[in-house]
Amino acid sequence: MGALVRQIQVTFDCASPERVARFWCEVLGYVAPPPPEGFASWDDFNRTLPPEQRDSWFACSDPSGAGPRLYFQRVPEGKVVKNRLHLDVRVGTGLVGEERLAALEAECARLIPLGAVRVRLLAADEVNESCLVMQDVEGNEFCLD
Repeated sequence: MGALVRQIQVTFDCASPERVARFWCEVLGYVAPPPPEGFASWDDFNRTLPPEQRDSWFACSDPSGAGPRLYFQRVPEGKVVKNRLHLDVRVGTGLVGEERLAALEAECARLIPLGAVRVRLLAADEVNESCLVMQDVEGNEFCLD
């Protein structure tokens, strides 16, 4: 019998779930779900919740269904150290050298106006191609790879 393949969800702890989710929608081409049935907007839905639950989570998903769902949950503490898990956004797959660097830099230039921060370029070595370390709108590291 073959191995069972399971779908995964990637969960982010953050201060502003909807803000971070909408950033990642723009980065990945993901979409936010429609508001729950009976509500014209997420704001309308949030107003029905007790104050401590308002804006406590948000999610987005790959419209093709291929990628994992991303779930963002509000936590009281801020980010203190480097995150132990990060996303690699695959923009340079199959490219090498200057062509790869150009693809990474072009994506970096697209993401900075969305609130991303460029951290550093990790130059190619004998084993790995170049990648660009970035931070999202709340300082979580990710790589353009």
